[in-house]
Amino acid sequence: MIRRVGKNLAVLAPDSPEVPQASVQLERDGYTVLRNVLSVGEIAALVADADHAFTGRDTDHSRRSDDEYRYEMLNHSECAHRTVGHPRILEVIEPLLGDDCHVIANTLWRNGPDFAGGPWHCDAGPHVPRPADVPWDDRIPYPVFAIGAHIMLRDCAIADGPTAVLSGSHRSGMLPPGQHAFDTDLTYENRPAVLLEAAAGDVALFVSDVWHRGTPSNGGRGRLFLQAHYGRRDIAQRLRLTAHVNHLSAEAITWADTPRRRELVGLHDPYFYDG
Repeated sequence: MIRRVGKNLAVLAPDSPEVPQASVQLERDGYTVLRNVLSVGEIAALVADADHAFTGRDTDHSRRSDDEYRYEMLNHSECAHRTVGHPRILEVIEPLLGDDCHVIANTLWRNGPDFAGGPWHCDAGPHVPRPADVPWDDRIPYPVFAIGAHIMLRDCAIADGPTAVLSGSHRSGMLPPGQHAFDTDLTYENRPAVLLEAAAGDVALFVSDVWHRGTPSNGGRGRLFLQAHYGRRDIAQRLRLTAHVNHLSAEAITWADTPRRRELVGLHDPYFYDG
């Protein structure tokens, strides 16, 4: 847990009265689920905006995209814009990211009944990489740099392909083993995967470093959720590509004539969060 002291950071005791138990679970296990965050009316408004995003808005062809998702929803939906700042979400993530954290990505997902799932992965990171034989010192609070939120717009039961997480894996300092990328029985420290079943209006939160995957839909409807990633103030936003939003003059962009020079001046290729 952290708190801001001016513009710097200090440790926040997990037993402080302002720290919800969901924050403690998120730091310890790498995930938590908040129940009944959105009202029926709020869900309906978001679903309407989701329908419009897929039927009335063209795909952004400047980046990888298809009929399963739409980027930067907070720029296209006032409901999404307000939802990513919901007090129930912020009260849980701010003790871990700071009360000046911000949204670094905001994507709408619509996976159909034929959703095949995906491989075990972590979103960026691991932010503190280390060898397998170097355990984390539990005297040091494990740092959290980014948190993903799945804001559910319809019920997601096991048949619909919920996200699976491996509890505690965010503390591993490692990527999931590539040779087991699609193993349904993958474990971490002998702990099996947890399926984040949720109802419409619930919000599943997970640390970006935790090993997770979408599971295959099996006779269900698939998934519909608004995804928001929150990062510490130090983490750059990825809502738009750096080719479109950057700090350079037109002339300076022409000087960036090698891939490494482009990176150095902030013109990065899409990767996690933005593509």
